[in-house]
Amino acid sequence: MKSDIEIAQATTMQSITSIAKKIGLNFDDIELYGKYKAKIPLETLEKFEKNREGKLVLVTSINPTPAGEGKSTVTVGLADAFARLGESVMVALREPSLGPVMGVKGGAAGGGYAQVLPMEDINLHFTGDIHAITTANNAIAAFLDNSLHQGNPLNIDPRRVIWKRVLDLNDRALRHITIGLGGPLNGVPREDGFDITVASEIMAVLCLATSLEDLKYRISKIVVAQNYDRKPVTVGELGVAGSIAMLLKDALKPNLVQTIEGTPALIHGGPFANIAHGCNSVLATKTALKLSDIVITEAGFGADLGGEKFLDIKTRQLGKTPDAVVIVATIRALKMHGGVDKKELTKENVEAVKIGFANLKRHIENMQSYGLPVIVAINQFAADTEAEIEILSALTESLSVPISLTQVFEKGGEGGLDLARQLKKLLQEKSDFSYLYALESPISEKINKIVTEIYGGYKVNFSAKAKRQMREIEENGWTNLPVCMAKTQYSFSDNPNLLAAPEGFEITVRELIPKIGAGFIVALLGDIMTMPGLPKRPAALNMDVSNDGKISGLF
Repeated sequence: MKSDIEIAQATTMQSITSIAKKIGLNFDDIELYGKYKAKIPLETLEKFEKNREGKLVLVTSINPTPAGEGKSTVTVGLADAFARLGESVMVALREPSLGPVMGVKGGAAGGGYAQVLPMEDINLHFTGDIHAITTANNAIAAFLDNSLHQGNPLNIDPRRVIWKRVLDLNDRALRHITIGLGGPLNGVPREDGFDITVASEIMAVLCLATSLEDLKYRISKIVVAQNYDRKPVTVGELGVAGSIAMLLKDALKPNLVQTIEGTPALIHGGPFANIAHGCNSVLATKTALKLSDIVITEAGFGADLGGEKFLDIKTRQLGKTPDAVVIVATIRALKMHGGVDKKELTKENVEAVKIGFANLKRHIENMQSYGLPVIVAINQFAADTEAEIEILSALTESLSVPISLTQVFEKGGEGGLDLARQLKKLLQEKSDFSYLYALESPISEKINKIVTEIYGGYKVNFSAKAKRQMREIEENGWTNLPVCMAKTQYSFSDNPNLLAAPEGFEITVRELIPKIGAGFIVALLGDIMTMPGLPKRPAALNMDVSNDGKISGLF
């Protein structure tokens, strides 16, 4: 079979104006970025504000493994399947970060015959949104350091600056640095560091903002440091909220593209789910809901991370909860959760599927605990045996949960027709949604609920630093915010080696970071890194571009 990029390059794309017409937009309703990409201006969104909202489907997954789950691929293929059934449907996804694209994880444009196009553009610089976020973030850092240099009128304590610079690449050498060296003309020396751009609070703010006015307000509330009296210092106090919003005015507009089969797709925003909230923008999702009858969207990594954050953080800003949840799994990944080495995954192992099913079962029960209908989508591979499929189907159906085998990677929308038909029935059911926790609960109680009721742990330990920060959060009146857990994606616990569905474990919160502009508190668990490193053999080593501009090796 051809590689993803070969399939994408062999596809004849429709003009973006033709894609726009499918969702009721004319030439004046979009801003063209070449032939196959466009942005939807905020004025256009206002025109459709009174439209009835469509049904919302959240696609999530089991805890990821190196074997891969194909969540984005199923998301795209499912949208194409609904389109084949004659439904008015759109897909809403996150933008890929260059860090994992050139590192090891890969892009976020789907795969095989279930991709969004133009995949090269989407996986590289796209419409420049992430670069705008990088610039906005680093502009704040520059203004902060300039304030320190120009007499420090805000009385900022250089030892308590929490705002970091960012870069949209994996670069471990920048995690901890010293800046301002070289004498008085070069600023105030202090310790600093870089995060990856998708971990920036600016990314979260952009993805949760509901308007340009809301964006500017959220930017003004971002806490960048503490002063010598241990009081928070904000971007608003730096006096640059307006100029930062100005840098983001175009990035705030959702991006319109298409799938291989010509289904309209919105790709906008890209926070990581293991270090941020892991969902595409509220504006893109809301736009899709106003322009189509069914919206398929995904949340990053497993349901314990992106899924939980979509439900407890994003929906509070979106004003709508999902009408159904799709949990993606593969037999290969379940076998890894069952203890099978990656090299042995092509061999039949029914017992390992049984053991690994514990991971899927917990995710099913977690999503059901929110009062949502659930269906399991098995992303099928050639090595999956009838016996393995049979046992997995039986185990899933014993929970009274429907299951569908999908082959969208090889067959596109055709391979997701059964999933779409079953899901269509599920969307007729009435959901009885309820949040995991009340916003009024103490921060410690929210974290404890997530750990005990979603992860399956029994105890939360707080470091001395986290306890002090919790007191500061209470003193500053930030208790009524949701919690964004930053932990490994590979396990329900904070230990990436504890696979399947571990129980009786403890979790340690080592630090709490207030993201007041975004509107949540980040809890850092374990050894989670906000600036990833590159692997020994980065994916970039396989990438190239020919003299005529044709890209190769991009998956």
